[in-house]
Amino acid sequence: MTGREQKGALSRHELLEEHRPERIHARLGREPKSQRVSDFVLGAIDGCVTTFAIVAGAFGAGFSESVVLVMGFANLIADGFSMAVSNYEAVSVEREQAAAATRIEREHIALVPEGEREEIRQIFHRKGFRGQVLDEIVTTITANRQLWIETMLAEEYGISRTKRKPLGSALVTFFAFIGMGTVPLLPYLLSPLNSSQQFYSSVILAALTFFAIGLCKGLVFSQKVWMAGFKTLVFGGGAAALAFAVGFFLRDLIA
Repeated sequence: MTGREQKGALSRHELLEEHRPERIHARLGREPKSQRVSDFVLGAIDGCVTTFAIVAGAFGAGFSESVVLVMGFANLIADGFSMAVSNYEAVSVEREQAAAATRIEREHIALVPEGEREEIRQIFHRKGFRGQVLDEIVTTITANRQLWIETMLAEEYGISRTKRKPLGSALVTFFAFIGMGTVPLLPYLLSPLNSSQQFYSSVILAALTFFAIGLCKGLVFSQKVWMAGFKTLVFGGGAAALAFAVGFFLRDLIA
């Protein structure tokens, strides 16, 4: 057996272990974990784009190093806080919508149970269930009030069981924004370089940061990691190129 075949056999063995009945029972019985990856990617990409856009725009406009640092860090803190607050509010709205939908479904089940049973019936009829099997599904679900409500939330409202915490999401977004957003400013802080050297060093660091964020996203979501890295690099680089172009074409107006 080749090394590649051994790797494949091991992977299949691990999958079989994970799909033993007791493992499946334990896994499905746990509460879904809140995913922080989207919060991190959101903050990291926007942080790097924000500060590198300032670097690119300032270089295109011919601004000095001190202007880059002042504008860069001022926007880094202000925009990072703004994005964290926005994400906090967005997650809070999601939770409020879920709570409101839960109240509505609980009230409807109490007032018009037959109508709610018919909704369950039609939901699973659309999934292809018929006859006695469909009747048993409806009976089983509607016999458990919590299961009934959760099924309606998922099927009618598209609300996930995953519970995101507003404060946690906001903090992840903020620190990712600050951490990744500082990277393009490092050449202006740590290196005794001239203006062009500082800018091109910032370009390299920003490109590596965009690519690394994409790689991490690809690994977490089992995507093609190089393609994910390249895609994030293109999107981030495109935003920075626009900022450079604006600064370059407007520099004569502010000279």
